[in-house]
Amino acid sequence: MTRPEAQMIFVREGGQLCAGGMDLGKSRLVRDGDGFVGSFALVDTFDGQVAAKDRLLLETEEGLFLLSEGEVLDQSRCAPAFVQDMPEGRVTDWLAGVVSPLRTLMPVAKGELVRQRWKVVDDFDKTEVRGESWQLRSGNAAPVTVLRLNPLRGYDKALQRLVHQIDTTGARLCETAFDLGADLRGVNPGTIGKVEIEMTAEETAFEATVVFVRAQVAAAVRQEAGILADLDSEFLHEYRVALRRVRSVISLFRGVFEAEQSDELKQRFDAVMSPTGRLRDLDVYLIEREDYVALVPPARRRGVEKLFDRLARERGDAHRDLAAWLQSPGYRQEMAALLRLFEDPGQLAEGPDAESHALDYARRVIWKRYRKVCKIAAGIDSTTPDEQVHALRIQCKKLRYLMEFFAPLFDAADVGALIKRLKKLQDNLGKFNDYAVQQAALGDLLTGLRANTRDALEIATSLGALVTVLDRKQQEERARVEASFARFDSEKTRESFRALFHSEEPDA
Repeated sequence: MTRPEAQMIFVREGGQLCAGGMDLGKSRLVRDGDGFVGSFALVDTFDGQVAAKDRLLLETEEGLFLLSEGEVLDQSRCAPAFVQDMPEGRVTDWLAGVVSPLRTLMPVAKGELVRQRWKVVDDFDKTEVRGESWQLRSGNAAPVTVLRLNPLRGYDKALQRLVHQIDTTGARLCETAFDLGADLRGVNPGTIGKVEIEMTAEETAFEATVVFVRAQVAAAVRQEAGILADLDSEFLHEYRVALRRVRSVISLFRGVFEAEQSDELKQRFDAVMSPTGRLRDLDVYLIEREDYVALVPPARRRGVEKLFDRLARERGDAHRDLAAWLQSPGYRQEMAALLRLFEDPGQLAEGPDAESHALDYARRVIWKRYRKVCKIAAGIDSTTPDEQVHALRIQCKKLRYLMEFFAPLFDAADVGALIKRLKKLQDNLGKFNDYAVQQAALGDLLTGLRANTRDALEIATSLGALVTVLDRKQQEERARVEASFARFDSEKTRESFRALFHSEEPDA
């Protein structure tokens, strides 16, 4: 006879086990031990990589616990960090196969924990079911509960009676641990980095733009605490992505606002975002450290390592500078003013396209940008200057921003398929651009080395070898551009763009 499997129940509200409040026939529910009352932290990555595997990772005074529909894994308590920097154990062994080495674990919710073991016994005090409840309360929200119930062999019906009693108490159940974790965290991890905008064809271009900008500015503000705590570089990345979307929309929709208003808004958002650039550049270098080192021959790696040690020290200064900026009265006042401006858009000066219906406007601007992409790409061959390839990358990025912005107005499957094909072209163009930018940046670092420093010669020699490798990779990627665009510019893609976005209006 096989051993009965444990059953895990995730409860949003109600459903707590109660020794005196359940009708189990001749059996009864009793506490099994004293239980534990204390605090907990729900631990995950910025983007919910643990939650995506339908697990809850809890840090308590008793240890580190990983809860799922299967077994509960545990190990000694340790502070959340990069998995590779945490002590070995059953929990970290599992995490090592799931969590990216570039993402750090961090507390994403905190609160009070009541943990209690239970058992169902018959009228002869023989145990039929063993169980454990984890009641978690975060903030002022109603507590949520994880129930792990395990029938002893031959007592499956006793488990069924207990589950039925939980159902009849008015409990609101969650489908998965992911859902329960989202309740505790206060945000669905699957939506992090995404801002869902509702849009209708009857809306005006002005209304749609205002709603979008307001949501993106709010999304940027939500990342500030994470940037200041310096828990994960992803907070700064998401902050910059949100503001970059705002700048792009303002630039691409020049007819929605008056020209002078568009220029003013672009300047203000540029000024807010500008101080974040140096820290993000250093983060990108340090994230790619191992890849950079692996590109050069072993004899040249010591100099690259020394360079990255310098960059790591510089990063500390860059973070302090950015933290001071984010906490400055000038920054706080400007972000508050920008939020107010788009919450009360009556202060914004409307342009000639402001009252255009969103659907008509979307078709016009997307079709125009798509034709520009095709025109630039048609002129690219093996002799085309790099600048034209860069121009194609920029136009593809603008086209994708437009399509993602107006996606709610079109069939999700049709637009999604086109965006997916565009992303493949962007991947190629992005690698080409990255290699070019990296070479230029390393060249600047080389220029900035002081010749009289002890490590300068060793670093310079290693940088020279690294730049040579990056140049070769850029040329290899360059050779793929034509083929990459040819795959994107298929007859099927052209017909799809025409069907979705082409208008017979003369200005289209």
